[in-house]
Amino acid sequence: MISFNNISLDARISAAKTRMQDAFNVLKDEMQSDKVGYYKLPVSSLAHIEEIKKIDTSSFEQIIVIGIGGSSLGTKAIDSLLRQMHPDAKEMIFFENSDPLTISNNIAKIKKEKACFFVISKSGGTIETTSIFKTLIKHLYLDLDGVDSHRVFAITDANSPLSNFAKHHKLKEFNIPDNVGGRFSVLSAVGVVPLSMAGYDMELLLNGANDFLENFFDGKEEHLVEKANSLYENAKRENISVLFSYADSLENFTKWFVQLWGESLGKIDVHGDRVGLTPIGLIGSVDQHSFLQLIIEGPKDKRVTFIKIDNFENDFCIPDISLEGIEKTDFINDTSFNTLINAQCDATIQSLKESGVTADLISIGEISEKNIGALMMYFELLTSLVGSMFKVNTYNQPGVELGKDILYKNLGNK
Repeated sequence: MISFNNISLDARISAAKTRMQDAFNVLKDEMQSDKVGYYKLPVSSLAHIEEIKKIDTSSFEQIIVIGIGGSSLGTKAIDSLLRQMHPDAKEMIFFENSDPLTISNNIAKIKKEKACFFVISKSGGTIETTSIFKTLIKHLYLDLDGVDSHRVFAITDANSPLSNFAKHHKLKEFNIPDNVGGRFSVLSAVGVVPLSMAGYDMELLLNGANDFLENFFDGKEEHLVEKANSLYENAKRENISVLFSYADSLENFTKWFVQLWGESLGKIDVHGDRVGLTPIGLIGSVDQHSFLQLIIEGPKDKRVTFIKIDNFENDFCIPDISLEGIEKTDFINDTSFNTLINAQCDATIQSLKESGVTADLISIGEISEKNIGALMMYFELLTSLVGSMFKVNTYNQPGVELGKDILYKNLGNK
């Protein structure tokens, strides 16, 4: 005899509805009270675009970005996605890591007289950023008080050490709002200024983000709250969040997601419990041949979100050629690679569902500024919703600060 208790089931449904409404209300309060500033960036950052129009950028052919984590990942993601649409955009070179080989190789690419430099650090004292900046000053003989002052820009918090440095040398400075954390700052001056300088239409991107934001707070994106609730309810069982992106140009976007998700949700909650969802970024179809086996037959501890691009706006096709001995693949001849990669994505989704792995799909019609803006806002809002349900401070990073303190102590005692 089997007995079903509908009272308990109804209670769970009721609890879920209450949880979703509470999380939505938390975000609404954060936005209306200015506790969290990223909600306002799609509108407030338009002013930075107007500022850039006043700067003579005609001599700049290279945009050098010096920053790490939230000061570079989002900007790099947008550049990777939009460059295929705008091949004439100015070259962007990113100095992120302390790897000496990468630093020296990147320095060799710089044409000093045709480059502008963005030093980006919210705190104004990030050790990787300041160390690389010092290196560029020395090796490129940057004269910050003379002929090179017009080509060096600072993006930081107001009155930070970097801000004070910029004022001392009379460098152009753009500020990050105090209530915007680094990993949520891509739509602030951090991303908008260098990308606009590179030639991308950041106004369209901001508009795309704002349209999605407004739809969300108007109650037109219920799927987002429902997904957040599902992630929360299954967090103990499905504690690994996989973003499986089917386009090489989305690789840097997945890296941006990994920081946003991991640094925001991996916390100690109000009850003193350790919570979080481990993010993993994969690229299809490449990782079908590396990680997919683990997802399908390994522990059922993963939830997968797929991203695919419906129209790559490229008609490159597989030639109608038969190769002796491997004719079994001839059925794909004359098919576009656009069709192939999306068929691979669809087949992978189906294989996961048949294997009992939770999966959902985000389809992007085509790569455009507006779609990228909406996609970034989608993941920022989703992160905030899940953080609210986890009862954590989504916007701090005490674990990262601990590592910084240890590094400073260790290096200071060398």
